Amino acid sequence: MEEEKIDMVIFGASGFTGKYVVREVLRFLNSPPHALTTIGLAGRNPAKVEAALRWATAPSPPPPLPIFKADVSDPSSLSSLCRRARLLLNCVGPYRLYGEPVVAACVEAGTDYLDITGEPEFMERMEAKYRERAAETGALVVSACGFDSIPAEMGVLFNSRQWVPPSLPHSVEAYLVLESEKRIVGNIATLESSVLGLANVEELQKLRRSRPKPPKLQIPGPPPNKGGSLEHHNTLGLWAVKLPSADTVVVKRTLTTLAENPHGLPGVNESEEHIQKRTNFWSTVRPVHFGVKMGFKSFWAVARTIFVGVIIGLLSKVQIGRNLLVNYPEIFTLGWFRRTGPTEEEVRSATFKMWFVGHGYSDESKLRGKPDKQIITRVSGPEIGYATTPIALVQCALILLEQRGNLPKGGVFTPGVIFGPTNLEDCLQENGISFDLISGDKRSRPAFRTNKVGREHVGEAICVLNFGAAEMMSNFLHSKPIV
Repeated sequence: MEEEKIDMVIFGASGFTGKYVVREVLRFLNSPPHALTTIGLAGRNPAKVEAALRWATAPSPPPPLPIFKADVSDPSSLSSLCRRARLLLNCVGPYRLYGEPVVAACVEAGTDYLDITGEPEFMERMEAKYRERAAETGALVVSACGFDSIPAEMGVLFNSRQWVPPSLPHSVEAYLVLESEKRIVGNIATLESSVLGLANVEELQKLRRSRPKPPKLQIPGPPPNKGGSLEHHNTLGLWAVKLPSADTVVVKRTLTTLAENPHGLPGVNESEEHIQKRTNFWSTVRPVHFGVKMGFKSFWAVARTIFVGVIIGLLSKVQIGRNLLVNYPEIFTLGWFRRTGPTEEEVRSATFKMWFVGHGYSDESKLRGKPDKQIITRVSGPEIGYATTPIALVQCALILLEQRGNLPKGGVFTPGVIFGPTNLEDCLQENGISFDLISGDKRSRPAFRTNKVGREHVGEAICVLNFGAAEMMSNFLHSKPIV
């Protein structure tokens, strides 16, 4: 007799980010109106998973959740795990090293899969290798459901929807600012992913050369001025450095899919109401040129970022350098990465703001000249790795479980394609991630205002520290701005 499936299994539950995901998920277990009634935890060391569960529920005793032993080096354990789950959340990285066996097991079992990777090569390779099989088995595979790249995806869609006809968006530039009253610290897994990405740049380039070129986006107006690598944005009061991040790649993939499917992707058992909602939603979204920049309040912070980025870039080229970075991260990244990760106090004190500066035209008659209209929106929230990432991942998971019939049968997609026309924006807003219209046309579509429901308010931080040097350098050759 086949065992009853568990709604959601968290794989890598004892890891740096995994234990925060566990804590976030437990907020919604048997909590109406959510349909989440069963949760399982998995990892290669059940004792550590049990310890993570106790940490996540402290000071209360943990609920009796099933714990599974599974290891990426043991395909049979992954196969057994995936057959038990309706949805698997994969928190085991670096995904370049450990991600594919989990994707493969989910695809073969027909189990839906979400992860929090920001590794372009892994995402594109999974799409190339498993999209057809996933469509056959009914497994929905969606990567980048954490800080990479939910704020960017939903932020671009939010900005695009503020452009009310006859106005037309042309380009959107995102400015990411990380703030903290303490210090912003990354964990060793994030650094290792970045180092491996730099060391294997040629693999991504080879993969892209082997695949058909995606259709060119039809964006009104001339191509934007690429500008320099460093700028001072007077309106935002920021120094900014170009950040060729995974966000740029993911957003471009979403817009390319939209160009091929103007009304979005139909659901496997979609309601008439959702068909209308999906069609209406995508009719308000236009393709744009998109790029990401890291924003700073002072030029000194820019110089420090570049300095650390150069160190990481040089050391990543040789094995001994990679070993030094991974074994002594506090020394070679000036304390931005730590093997133990951030403290609870450091997590609570950190916030992010992602400004989306959209440029476009007031009407089609202006297309031959420079854009004459600007709309600024913003996405903001708590610390990116251990607060925003679990919030984003869990809200995506809940929507997938509760609205599965309105989503595609299976395949490998970006989060924007799958969750854009759902109520994800509302759900994020209710859980501490805000979407705001800062300036623009008064006729713009209604924008959500800051909502503090369900989260302790985090005050305005007093200093700006950088967390993106490793990502900036590791992705520099990985991704290209949309052109």
